[in-house]
Amino acid sequence: MSTTYLSNRINSLSESATLKMTKLGRELAAQGVNVISLSVGEPDFNTPDNVKEAAKKALDENYTRYSPVPGYPDLRQAIVNKLKTENNLDYDISQIVVSTGAKQSLSNVILTLVNPGDEVIIPTPYWVSYSEMVNLAEGKSVFINTDIESNFKITPEQLEAAITPKSKVFMFSSPCNPTGTVYSKDELEALAKVFEKYPNIFIISDEIYEHINFVDKHESIAQFETIKDRVIIVNGFSKAYAMTGWRLGYIAANKEIAAANDKLQGQTTSGTCSISQRAGIVAYNDGLESVNEMKEAFTRRRQLVYDLLTEIPGIKTNLPEGAFYFFPEVSAFFGKKDRNGNVINGSADLALYLLNFGHIATVGGDSFGNDNYIRLSYAASDENLIEALRRMKEALAILK
Repeated sequence: MSTTYLSNRINSLSESATLKMTKLGRELAAQGVNVISLSVGEPDFNTPDNVKEAAKKALDENYTRYSPVPGYPDLRQAIVNKLKTENNLDYDISQIVVSTGAKQSLSNVILTLVNPGDEVIIPTPYWVSYSEMVNLAEGKSVFINTDIESNFKITPEQLEAAITPKSKVFMFSSPCNPTGTVYSKDELEALAKVFEKYPNIFIISDEIYEHINFVDKHESIAQFETIKDRVIIVNGFSKAYAMTGWRLGYIAANKEIAAANDKLQGQTTSGTCSISQRAGIVAYNDGLESVNEMKEAFTRRRQLVYDLLTEIPGIKTNLPEGAFYFFPEVSAFFGKKDRNGNVINGSADLALYLLNFGHIATVGGDSFGNDNYIRLSYAASDENLIEALRRMKEALAILK
């Protein structure tokens, strides 16, 4: 049957590249192939026991009915307390809206701010869903290109050059998916000074990888009072607490934007899972012990992968400062052929080649806004990382 009856909105939407590669990897694994997946952004740890116990307790206490659309008040208060204690940021619970994961939070914010034709400035590389969410809102993505030489960071001059009368939103992540880039306080302050000149631009600050940071304490662009009212923090529980399947994220924003997100969510999903919310309260109230244990493992794995990547001829990499990804440059392999004579024309081809010949699932950089790179996650065991990088080195060496 033809798909012409589907909306232009859905026909113009791209499939998530990370989910696509994960799906292809699973299909190959189902055929009996030993595939090592470095494609998905998911901690390989289990959710901490105290969080799981809180969920069981919530069931026993019959937290099984509709929850308030913006989240339980005590969860929102726990978020307010966290923002004050960990980030020195002052919010009220009326400024917090809890959603079904940070992904929905991002989508909500874009749909409540962006009109058709509005421009959304996005540094590249960027998380794959950013530009597609802008498309859904009928906005226009304006990209600021970066590369490995600058550690994938934009300058204030680049930011100002990208601003036009149609600019409505600036959207970025720090620590960054896919590059692991972390902006320092001084770098964020320099960007904030640009935004001070343009009071009609809102800033979406995706801070979901906040606690996977290897350089210093996390810095939020919301700390600068001159622009705080225009900053929307997006965060959640999935990465820091290994709670990806629990679908629990939130925003912190000015009261008008928070109310608008509440209104939108009330007509789409309503309140997120009641059990997840009760577990989230305990996660935030019980401190960072489990988070820091996971961070120690990521610190070790980061060095391991860096050492192995730098041994592969043709690959160029930096040492990421946060998140759990590497984004190495792989353009040296473009134009080469595999043993069947197929030409590697770009990062998507290379990712597919590594999957089919090396049995490693990665993601092409084209989906993140830069075709010269691939993304690989080191949220995997040391043993799998060592074997995956061995396979990668072997597979790339036979390209001619």
